[in-house]
Amino acid sequence: MNRSHGLNTVSTKNFRDIAAPAAILMLAALLAGEAAAHGNTPPSLQGVEIPATPGLLDGDAPIIIDKTAAIQLGKALFWDVNVGSDGMACASCHFHAGVDSRIKNQLSPGYLTKRAPTTQTFEATASGGTGGPNYTLKRSDFPLHRLANPGDKESAVLFNTDDIVSSAGVFSARFNGQRAIDSKHDDCTPQTDSIFHLSDLNTRQVQSRQAPSVINAGYNFRNFWDGRANNIFNGVSPFGVRDVNAGIWITGADGTANKQPIRLENASLASQAVAPPVNTSEMSCTQRAFPDIARKLLTRRPLDIQDIHPEDSVLAELRELSGKGLNTSYESLIKAAFAPRYWSGSGEFGKPAATGAAPYTQMEANFSLFFGLALQIYQQTLISDQSPFDTPRLAGFPQMPEGLGKRQQRGLKIFLNAHCSECHKGPTLSAAAHPDIYTLSDAFSSLRLVNRKTINGAFGGKGVAQGLLDEGYFNTSVTPTNADPGVGGVDPFGNPLSFSEQYLQFLLTGKAMTDPVIVNSCDLDNAFAQDYLKSELIDDTTITGSCGDRSVYAKLPKIPVLTAELEKRNDGRALAAVNGAFKVPTLRNVELTGPYMHNGSLLTLEQVVDFYFRGGNFSNAHHFATLVFPQTISATEKTDLIAFLKSLTDERVRWERAPFDHPGLKIPHGHKENAGRQDPELAQDLFLNVPAIGKNGRDAALGPLKPFQNYLRP
Repeated sequence: MNRSHGLNTVSTKNFRDIAAPAAILMLAALLAGEAAAHGNTPPSLQGVEIPATPGLLDGDAPIIIDKTAAIQLGKALFWDVNVGSDGMACASCHFHAGVDSRIKNQLSPGYLTKRAPTTQTFEATASGGTGGPNYTLKRSDFPLHRLANPGDKESAVLFNTDDIVSSAGVFSARFNGQRAIDSKHDDCTPQTDSIFHLSDLNTRQVQSRQAPSVINAGYNFRNFWDGRANNIFNGVSPFGVRDVNAGIWITGADGTANKQPIRLENASLASQAVAPPVNTSEMSCTQRAFPDIARKLLTRRPLDIQDIHPEDSVLAELRELSGKGLNTSYESLIKAAFAPRYWSGSGEFGKPAATGAAPYTQMEANFSLFFGLALQIYQQTLISDQSPFDTPRLAGFPQMPEGLGKRQQRGLKIFLNAHCSECHKGPTLSAAAHPDIYTLSDAFSSLRLVNRKTINGAFGGKGVAQGLLDEGYFNTSVTPTNADPGVGGVDPFGNPLSFSEQYLQFLLTGKAMTDPVIVNSCDLDNAFAQDYLKSELIDDTTITGSCGDRSVYAKLPKIPVLTAELEKRNDGRALAAVNGAFKVPTLRNVELTGPYMHNGSLLTLEQVVDFYFRGGNFSNAHHFATLVFPQTISATEKTDLIAFLKSLTDERVRWERAPFDHPGLKIPHGHKENAGRQDPELAQDLFLNVPAIGKNGRDAALGPLKPFQNYLRP
């Protein structure tokens, strides 16, 4: 059977064809034992290569010609507060084990909720606090959905809010242009903010979803909670081939530059990287474009107002003698890292909106390309693969990492027996990882980007549904489905973010999927031929490769049959279970990455375990109840399971040793009480000072990074 599952333009591995005899023997051996129903221990991440981006570093004309310079550029850009309009760096939301551990001004109303009166207003917190802008979180504010019995989904609801615990970004303001070179902030005019304000002063805006970890994110096929950071990078925006107008200026041998589309596969980190710097609540004043960021940065010394540790693992050799910033410019780093055809052209490459401003240079016009790829190259170094879980495996089934203690081993067995590894699988412990990183031992689990699975009890426990879904994106009923569409949303061009929705549209209309991914009907867990009548099906003529012994399942529903199904309650057999579905996050370093879930609603691992073992918070129609269902767990078992989860922490992350060391960072962290002013219309910032750390990590005086709850008062 063909295991092609990736992009049409990518040569992917045919897993079953490569290892069919060995795989059949392995399957027979596993089925001989009762434990096989729960699977074996996920593999170590050590030695697992991040899927390569063809043409980026290889080929006759690579885009990046000096990887070391690109990593230096990427690290500088990631940590530089000058990238933001008013002091926000990418790292401002990813400075603590890849996430955000700020505790003040971190609440946002649930403004993604449809048809709810509270989406533009804040609610009181569970602790009795006022909530809203500038609120300081407490432990007693969690969980955001509180039950009389945390182990019983049906018990009385003691507290619930649609507010979100997330990350503060920029003030609401309109971009006018750049200030003098010695200014760290853009020239922006504050705009009245009806949500984020204290009295008549604007506060910093807070995002609608929790910031996920950037550590190991290079293994993901797509990025962001809703997957909108496309696997294909177009050089300009997060949306891959969906953005048909995206193009990069490339200078030819004759010196003439032309704007051309580029399509870089396995580059979702670059797609993700170009979103926040121009997002008007995260890092940017409205109407600011990437060439404007370039004009601000290119002649600057990178990190010019920030401390660089003399033993920084990447930047030490470029450290300026004063210890502030680097001894080079962003322009010089780009010239060292990228092929000249992307920056050497002369002439005009578009004009700023500001009247009288000079036209953009090629380097300015292409800055989104440099920014996205440099951040990708840097973030791909942030691999956390030295946890106790990554130690050599002992003989037996399930295989036990030798670094686990007895309690952690018991916890691993609970993890497997409770089916946690069905979603948190593979070496990254996430089904949202690029399928090519799975080893042959996982060849019998789903390696697809689109699948069709059984969703038991999805409709109030009344029967079984079969639903199309995006692998690695599941509705676990953290919030009601209408609170946030997740991967069921659409891009700015009106296309579904979901591969499954695109596939369903293809089945109904014959129109090609927006994203060039392969879906083989014979390769679905629950093929259409299993629950549609023979008379309702036609042959699937779009198969890529061979179905092998599953060729009987190469069938598609007829269009009138699908249309009739969609008229039924919950879409009948044509269900696409994608609304309210979110990316499965990695569990690596999970001890340090709270608060948890896409809405930041859970504070501790104990609360996370309660959530999953009670089967979620709500009874959503698209709830993935096959794997998230009520299960019993004793207090001792819960302790053992949490001990296992803590074994996934890499001590280099906890102590910020290389490659997790970093420059110093001053992060906006709430506002001065009593409406202090830093501007006639803006509340005065308070700051969290993150010290510069060198390759040997934090010293004993600083101590290690701690779990999020440790920073909160009761």
